[in-house]
Amino acid sequence: MKDMTNDWWKGGVIYQIYPRSFQDTTGDGIGDLAGIAQRLPYIASLGVDAVWVSPFFTSPMKDYGYDVSDYRGIDPLFGTMDDFDWLIERAHELGLKVMIDLVLSHTSDRHPWFRESRTSRDNAKADWYVWSDPKPDGTVPNNWLAQFGGSAWQWDSRREQYYMHNFLVQQPDLNFHNPEVQEALLDVARFWLDKGVDGFRLDTVNYYFHDAQLRDNPALPPELRKTDTAPAVNPYNHQSHRHDKSQPENLEFLEQFARLIAPYGAAVVGEIGDSERALELLEEYTGVPGRVQMSYVFDFLSGDDLPAQRIAEVFEHLDQNAPNSWPCWAMSNHDVMRHVSRWNLDDRAAKAYATVMLCLRGSVCLYQGEELGLPEAELTFEELRDPYGIEFWPEYRGRDGCRTPMVWDMGVNGGFSTSQPWLPVPHTHLQRTVVGQEADAQSVLHHYRWAIGLRRKHSALRGGRQFGMVAEGPVLSFRRQDNVQSLLIRANLSDDEAAGLEPWQVLIIEG
Repeated sequence: MKDMTNDWWKGGVIYQIYPRSFQDTTGDGIGDLAGIAQRLPYIASLGVDAVWVSPFFTSPMKDYGYDVSDYRGIDPLFGTMDDFDWLIERAHELGLKVMIDLVLSHTSDRHPWFRESRTSRDNAKADWYVWSDPKPDGTVPNNWLAQFGGSAWQWDSRREQYYMHNFLVQQPDLNFHNPEVQEALLDVARFWLDKGVDGFRLDTVNYYFHDAQLRDNPALPPELRKTDTAPAVNPYNHQSHRHDKSQPENLEFLEQFARLIAPYGAAVVGEIGDSERALELLEEYTGVPGRVQMSYVFDFLSGDDLPAQRIAEVFEHLDQNAPNSWPCWAMSNHDVMRHVSRWNLDDRAAKAYATVMLCLRGSVCLYQGEELGLPEAELTFEELRDPYGIEFWPEYRGRDGCRTPMVWDMGVNGGFSTSQPWLPVPHTHLQRTVVGQEADAQSVLHHYRWAIGLRRKHSALRGGRQFGMVAEGPVLSFRRQDNVQSLLIRANLSDDEAAGLEPWQVLIIEG
């Protein structure tokens, strides 16, 4: 067992890897686990504490790994269990923790559990998924909507019932009201902990339970609709999701999960997808000991820009609604447009935002390529693979633009693969390769290394208090303090001089 007192996660920096797009070693155009292991020295050189590896489990890939058909299997696209063991061993040799993505709220419709469940209403797993009879007129049980469009209910002719799916039709939701389901999923976590993982990223951590009475969600007035967790063109935003997710029963399961991982010294980062109650849930999940160590919300993952005033407002709301929580901040990930494109940042601005984020109280997630200042890739409709983007094109272009391959050098396909990649490598990305930026002392890459190192150097930045945050025009100011040091951070988040600061200048002042 590992050291139970290890709190590496508190203030830690986690580097997210999207396996399909990191490094291909087999020449099939798809990244793999061996490629990740091969590139771990580069990740370690950044100074991060851990890697988060997005799903690599056996899957039909309808949602590119987030539709799991075997929780204990490695999809052949990504390699073998020996490759995974090597990845763990190599990471630990380099001083890196390994977190893996657990998708517990739903499975693939090809998972053996679902295949058995749908055969009849009285088999051993009949109640492992969310099934319901139709209304007397044959229509769906209620008004719940799927995040990927349309009703959250799909008719199944075998049982003559509907099953619930919060995402794709091929991703049926598990019934967490069944204790057998909970125990089976805890067994999955135990399996990977015994393999040596140091923690989990829990996908859609607030989606596990649904309202057992299947009550309709109320309508949400247009002025209250937000687009934090779904694009504006998605009718999902028209409802207050009071009954299809974020249920109080979730807390007991998270406590069970915490008790399971505690002897391993493992940590959890949750993904809270809720536009209305995100901070309330952040407090419930992370602000009470024995649940989830940290969770990220979508404050910095959505929106057209992030001025100083907006950052100050986020922390004002955080102080008011989630004072005991431990957030995990991220500006980019595999689900949203890359932030340098979302906020139209040049390299100076990208460096400033990176510095500010790495000075904030909480933990931090960085997404592969973010440290290179990669912009969002512009893809044609024919190049899309993401079902979300295909459904809502062209108003919403999906998630493929942030999932294109990592660019390592100026070789074929940026050094990612010797054959045609599953998504194209943009020409603009080839101007920002790792090799190219290693040779430039002023590059975004070197700045990220410096900012991560700054966080490691100063204990106040990693775990100290944060207070006094104010925005005066484009200048953001706040303090970080612990029993060793006190730091004042002042950042000019604009193209103009302001309050004695050069454009995009960030000062960290001791005392």
